[in-house]
Amino acid sequence: MPAAPSTTVPSLPSPPSFRGRIGCDANSGHYPVPRRYRLHLSPSCPDCLRIAITHSLLGLGETLPVLRLAAVPDGPDGGHRALRPLYEASAHRYPGPAAAPVLSDTWTGRIVSTHPPDILSDLVRRFGGDGPGRPALHPQDRAAEIEAVERLCAHRIGEAAQYAGRADADAAARRTALGSLLRVLDSLERRLAHQDFVLGDDMTAADVRMWVTLVQLDTVHRLHLDAAAVHRIADHPHLWAYARRLAAHPAFGTHLDLDGIARRHHAHCQGLEAAGAAVQIMDWAAHSAGGTAARLHRERPDGFMEPQHALHLRPSGSA
Repeated sequence: MPAAPSTTVPSLPSPPSFRGRIGCDANSGHYPVPRRYRLHLSPSCPDCLRIAITHSLLGLGETLPVLRLAAVPDGPDGGHRALRPLYEASAHRYPGPAAAPVLSDTWTGRIVSTHPPDILSDLVRRFGGDGPGRPALHPQDRAAEIEAVERLCAHRIGEAAQYAGRADADAAARRTALGSLLRVLDSLERRLAHQDFVLGDDMTAADVRMWVTLVQLDTVHRLHLDAAAVHRIADHPHLWAYARRLAAHPAFGTHLDLDGIARRHHAHCQGLEAAGAAVQIMDWAAHSAGGTAARLHRERPDGFMEPQHALHLRPSGSA
C-alpha cells in the first residue's frame, strides 16, 4: 500500500544571524580602526540604550560614530527602513526585519554584528582603552558577578515584572512572580544602602544593565501592574535614589527618550493597562541629565549624528 503523501509544511529558513567580532578573528578583517565602524541605535530599545550609554561612558564619540534611528520601527515587518540596505548588502534578499542594534563596517558597507552582548563586549575590549575618566566597565575579577547581574535583570526582574502584569495569567502565579521580583528589589535595596554601585564603589557594566532594567520597570512594566504592586516596588528608597543618581549622569540621562519608549511600547504591546499606570515611581525627565526627554532631540549626545546621514560629530566631551 503506497504511503500517504506528507502534509507537513516545510518551515521557512531562519534569517541569517550576524555575529562578527572586532579584533577577535585574524581572518575576519574586522580590525579596531577609528571611524571605520558605525553603530545604528534606537535608544527607545533597551539593548540600544545599553549600547548608547556604554558608548558615552567610554568616550567613543569620535572613534565610533552613532546613527540615530526612529524610536518606533517604521518598516512593515517591524524593522527599520533605514537599515534595510545594510541588511540586503549583508545577506541577499534578507527575509527578516531590519532590526537594531547594528554595528556596521563602512569599508565594506555590511553588517558586522547585530548581537548586543558581542557589541557591548567589543566596545569595551577593542575600543574602550584606559583613558582618563573612563570606568573599567568589565574588570576581569568581576566578570562572574557582572554575568550574574545580567541574568538577575533579565529573569528575576524583567521577566518577573512582565509575568506579574499579565492579565491572562492565574492570580496565584502573578502573586508568585511579584513576590520574586520584590525579593530581588529588597536585596538590591540592602546592598545600595551601603555602597554607591551594584558591585561596590566603582561603576561597572552591571550598573548600565541595572539602570536600563529599572527604566523598563517604571516606564513599561509598571503600566500593567496594579497600584498596590507599584507602591511596593517604589518602597525601595536607596534603589530609586541610585536610579536618580545615574539618570543625572550625562552618559545615562541624555540618552533617555521617554516619549520614544512610550510610543514604542504602545506600538507593540497588546496587554491591558492597569491601575499602576497612574502611579509613576520616578520622574525620570526631572532627574535626567538635560532635564527633559525632548531635549534629547535638540542637543545630540556625544557621537550621535542626526539625521542618519549627517557628516559631522560634536567633539567628545562637549556640552
